[in-house]
Amino acid sequence: MTIHALTDRLRHVVLASLLVFVTSAQAEAVQGRDYSLIVPAQPTDHPDKVEVIEFFSYACPHCAAFNPSVGLWATKLPSNAIFMRIPVSFGRPQWGQLARTYYALQSMGLLEKLDAAVFTAIHQEHQDLYSEDNIVAWMAAHGVDGAKFRSEFNSFSVTTKATRAEQLARNYKVSGVPTLAVDGKYTVTGQNFDEMLRNASAVVDKAAAEHKANKS
Repeated sequence: MTIHALTDRLRHVVLASLLVFVTSAQAEAVQGRDYSLIVPAQPTDHPDKVEVIEFFSYACPHCAAFNPSVGLWATKLPSNAIFMRIPVSFGRPQWGQLARTYYALQSMGLLEKLDAAVFTAIHQEHQDLYSEDNIVAWMAAHGVDGAKFRSEFNSFSVTTKATRAEQLARNYKVSGVPTLAVDGKYTVTGQNFDEMLRNASAVVDKAAAEHKANKS
């Protein structure tokens, strides 16, 4: 092998090593850039897993735009992570009705069927889904038994879940939506939705490593 060929080969090896180093550095979550700390850290419902929470509202146009992306992202989470959605109202009665809508759909097993449709109705069709009667009428128009939905909407279970959702938003110091929180410790940041999800993946990896270290 000539000196020139050897020099070229060494150059390629060095460049490849630098690329691996840069890629690893980019994948590592950095406080202040990719996430902020939740103080104090909050207990999670699934301590054996990395818990990811999306705080959202059907009334929020940004949440509507984010919903398809975060939904797809959540399906690719590792098996040691779990994704949850928490609807919040920030004390707004109309948003509170939509939080109850989410939990009523969830308890009736209708989220997969109608979740995206609620976003569409509000933000694309400009329908008024901010009162109980309007929500029940919309559900009936979409094949849901109106009486059963109204009963679930006003049930103790839904009331309890909606109340807890508001308390969680306060505990996590959520000031806007959508917000992604990881493992009760970290709030993900980002300049856009794609960056937020990339950062969320890195923070999930960070939390998973912490779980592993705590078990060892």
